[in-house]
Amino acid sequence: MAGLIKNLRVTKTGSSSRTLEEAHRRSMDFFREACRALPDIMDRYNLQEVTTLSELRSKIAAEFRKHSKVTNLKVVDMLVFKGQEELQYCIDHSKQRHHLLGQYIIGKEGLAGDVHKLGETDHGESEFLKSFYRGNS
Repeated sequence: MAGLIKNLRVTKTGSSSRTLEEAHRRSMDFFREACRALPDIMDRYNLQEVTTLSELRSKIAAEFRKHSKVTNLKVVDMLVFKGQEELQYCIDHSKQRHHLLGQYIIGKEGLAGDVHKLGETDHGESEFLKSFYRGNS
């Protein structure tokens, strides 16, 4: 696994795609590169206890599907570049574990959902705390 990380391309802008087919090929190459790097990233950030490899692959595939309708070559190239940059940050350990958890495992919807649930929970046993929480919500 460590050899895979050393062989990854350094993030660079390079030339722009000339056709939509070339842009599609570049994005698929990047998708494969990201999927190959996932096992090592999971080891580095100790993510086995919170998710599986297939769930992370599904998250990456969902991001690609979200942008599948983009036909502007410059935008496709920019998305691939941003993805390569993000992958390189993960490989270089420039992100901390909680960044990955919030961004890719829990997701932004999960974090926002937890905030909404705060007002619905039973906050304590004492009447003082119950009235305090009711007064502040």
